[in-house]
This record gives sequence, C-alpha cells and structure tokens, in this order.
Amino acid sequence: MTYGLPVLRGEVVVGELVFLAVERHYRDLRDGEKRGLSFSPERAWKIIRFIERFFVHIKGPLAGKLMLLDPWQKFWTAVQYGWLGPEGNRRFTRGYEEVARKNGKSTWKGPQGAYLFMADMEVGAEVYAVATTREQAMSVFKPAFDNIKRWARRSRGVKRSFTIHEGTNQEKVAFDSAVFKPLPANADSLDGLNPSAILFDELHAQKTPEVWDVMESALGARSQPMLSAITTAGFILDGICTDIRRYLVEILRCERDDDSFFGYIYTLDTDDDPLDERMWIKANPGLGRSKTWAYMRSMARKARALPSAMANFLTKDLNQWVNGADGWIDAKVWDKAGRRFDPAILAGRRCFGGLDLSSTRDLTALALVFPPLDDDPSGEWYLLVYTYCPRAKVAEQASEDRADYAKWERDGWLTVTEGNVTDYAPLKAFILDHVRTTYELVELAFDKWNATHLANELMAEGVFMVEVPQLTTGMYPGAKKFEELVYDNRLMHGGNALMRWATLNVSLLFDSNGNFRPDKKKSLGRGRIDPAVATVMALARASAGGERSILETLEEDDILVM
Repeated sequence: MTYGLPVLRGEVVVGELVFLAVERHYRDLRDGEKRGLSFSPERAWKIIRFIERFFVHIKGPLAGKLMLLDPWQKFWTAVQYGWLGPEGNRRFTRGYEEVARKNGKSTWKGPQGAYLFMADMEVGAEVYAVATTREQAMSVFKPAFDNIKRWARRSRGVKRSFTIHEGTNQEKVAFDSAVFKPLPANADSLDGLNPSAILFDELHAQKTPEVWDVMESALGARSQPMLSAITTAGFILDGICTDIRRYLVEILRCERDDDSFFGYIYTLDTDDDPLDERMWIKANPGLGRSKTWAYMRSMARKARALPSAMANFLTKDLNQWVNGADGWIDAKVWDKAGRRFDPAILAGRRCFGGLDLSSTRDLTALALVFPPLDDDPSGEWYLLVYTYCPRAKVAEQASEDRADYAKWERDGWLTVTEGNVTDYAPLKAFILDHVRTTYELVELAFDKWNATHLANELMAEGVFMVEVPQLTTGMYPGAKKFEELVYDNRLMHGGNALMRWATLNVSLLFDSNGNFRPDKKKSLGRGRIDPAVATVMALARASAGGERSILETLEEDDILVM
C-alpha cells in the first residue's frame, strides 16, 4: 500500500492518532507472530479487488464510474480485513473509525457490507447497516444496494440468486438464509437477531450504550463477527461514542491491550490552528478528491463569521468533539446595531413576542421583534425588550450575577416589582394595555412549563399565545435567525444595556445534527440570559411566519382551560 510507510516517514501529513494507528500495523507485522497474529495480503487484496472491480459510484460527478479507493481507504481496508487471529479467522471483531464528513466513508463502507454478506465465507450471514434512523442507515446501505440491483439487471444469474426487496422502508437483499439490510438503532429492532456483521454509521448521535451493548452481545454465535462504528465527531461528550473512542485511544497509546479491536481517528492535534489550511488534511484524508478545497474554504469563511458555524466546522469538517459554543455573540458585533431609536416609530407595526418567565426570583423578559416593512429580506429588524425582577433580587443577587441591577432600573432597562418573588401582574397589564394597543402583536410565544397560567389569562383576553418548546427543535429556528441578524447588523436593539449583558452571557448547546439553542445551565456561570431567550422565542415564531393555527397549537398541548 502506498500510504502506511509514507505516513511513518512523514511524507503524508497526519495527526498523532493516525500516526499511532499506522505504527501499530507495522509494529504488529514485526512482533505479532508471537501473539499468534498473521497478515494475509491475499485476504486484503480480495476485498479491495471486490470493491474496485464490481462497484460503481451511484451519484455525483463520478456516477457510473468504477469505485477506485483512495490510498488511505485501501490501507485501512487491508488492515481491517487482512489480519488473522490465532485460529485463522479475521483478527478484528470490533472497530472504531472516525473521519470528518464528506470523505467518502458511506460510499466506501456500503461495498464492505456487501462483501461481508456475499464473500466472507459466513454461512447464513446477517449484515446490518445501522444508524440512529433507518434513513441514515440507508446512506451506507444504498451504495451497495443500488450496485446489486445494477448487477441483477445485467445478469440473469445474479437476478436468480438474489432476492431484492424494494419499496420505502422495505429495502433489503437476501440469498438463501443470508440477508443484508438497513436498520434503525433501537434495541427492539436489533433484539433477537443473529448478526455476523454490523456497520454502525454516525455513532456520535447515540446518547446511551444500550443499542451498542445489544449488538455486541448478539455477535457471540459467529466465528469472525464484525461490529464497526463509522462516525464523525459530535456534540455528545459523555455518550457511548466517546467511551468507545477513548478505548481505542488507550490501545493506540499502548495503555491497553486488545488485539481484536481495530480503528483510526482522523482529527487535528491539540495545538493546531483550525483555520490553518495545512492542518485540514489531518481530519480529511480525502481532501482534494472526495472532499474539495473549495468546500473547506467556504466552510472556513463561514466559521470565521459565525460562532455556531465555527462549532460545526470544528466538529463536522475538522472532526473535533465540541458540546457548545461559549461566548456566542461578539460584543463588538452586537454594539454595531446599538444606536438609539424612539419606540414610537414602531407604532402600528407588526411584531412577534417572546415571553420567558422566571419561576421565582430570576429575570422575567418580554421581547418584541419587528420584521422589516414589506418583508424586505435585507431590511432591518427592530427589537424591544422589557425585563422584570423582584426587589429582593436587586438587593441580594446583583453581586452574584456581577451586574448593576440598580443602574439598569434607573436607566429604564429593568422594571422592579416589589416583594420577594416576581409579580406577573404588571407584566400582564403592560401586554394588555400597551403592547397590543400600540403594535400589531401577531403572536406571543411562551414556555408552557413556566407560563401556562399567565398564557391562559392572556388568551382569555384575546392575545394569541403559542408554545415554543425549550428544546433544540423549538428554539433552533429562532437562534439561527438571531445569529444571522446580529452578524448582518440588522437587529436594531437600541443599546439596551441589560439585553447586551444577557446576550453576551449566552453559551450554545448543540444537538447531534449540529442545530443549536441557548443553554441556560451552561450560561449560568456567565450570567442570566432570559432576555436573549425571550428574543430567540419571538424570532422562532417570526421565522415560522404563523404557519400553525394558534388554537390548534393550544388545543394540541392542552393549554386552554375552558
């Protein structure tokens, strides 16, 4: 292979963990015989030739052309399938393969699944492409499935030999008692199976070890099973994926012995600059082939401009584990849109509201966002934020929050209610007597866990109320819009000092798909973020454009008290 030795000689740029994985292969060539290990070039070339002779690309600019593996893919295919254990069976039964997205891993792994199904000398082979959803599992299964269908169209023998099931959610290939199919990663779908090989795509999205444990235990009846995780980095730092990854790292660093575990990790090293183009190949061995320089440079430009894009760039394109973004909004960027304006200029304008109520003594915030007139996609949005807290918070918690509540009260950015807990009556009166009479309030978003009672009261008074769940699904559209408007200098906030403080406190939480929302728990170390959360809720509804009926939303969630 024209990859491994150039890596060891420093002729190919790789990170520490790939170097250690390559070094492990050559160390075992030298010393493995003592442990009963042997390397079979014939076994290695068998699967490489199987892929390169019989499989074509099914989409993209190479569609219809033979699938020729990159040097790094050939090397790791040879290592994974060429090594034999003491009993002459395949050495590696478990594996962890981590590489940044768009390096052709699904296109490469699908044919491996077909090989394990057709040519692995396993009677009654059961091969499963598994992912969090069946749709994701199809990304590995489909390159093989479409090629097998192509063979069947061209060969009567193939057509007679294989049973090909088509149709939405029905795709699979069978041969006698053998089967190759995609499955969603849930314990129920996997329980009772007798798999010979499982290719688990995007393991980073799994939060619990349950599915992995079920799969691992199901392999016990096979002589040379394979359970391999193929993934990019992700945002879940305490899940099964990071546990498996840590296990491999310990093997590569010679801190643990396990001759049956295979793997490599393409990622940047600790001190590498993520915006240094020379480092990108460490996470992207297919850079310049399956993944283009133009794509990477465009993602880097976006990452320089937007904090959330940087988190996604680090995770998906540079294969670094990230669970959030601290310091979401840059103060200098925020201040650019801080010129004062008279709220009277917004009289009669259409707006969307967000209501973030405190449970006891925290901040309560009402945010109103005003889309551009005539829905001009490049126009300015206006933001008004009204924040409330009890007198006890001003007296007792200002020092804890490192914030000058008394000054904000004097300057009109904070309304203080008397007593020890937040009094919602002034807020309710403000919404009914000022907001809806001064502006065209289309909807008022709320979180049902804290605001159901007030929502019912306002609904009874004719205010349209819509729940926005405090989850990524509910908050991401608003968070994305917030970030876009701020970094385009199109969210005119009037220099609200309290809102500035809250916005600069926000840390982001990402889900497994790279979507994000403000994270109250993580942000607490920086300060309160309630006004920013209320703004995100308002923008979530403004982004939706009133797509759902208000009554339908409330009735579905059983909010109305009749």
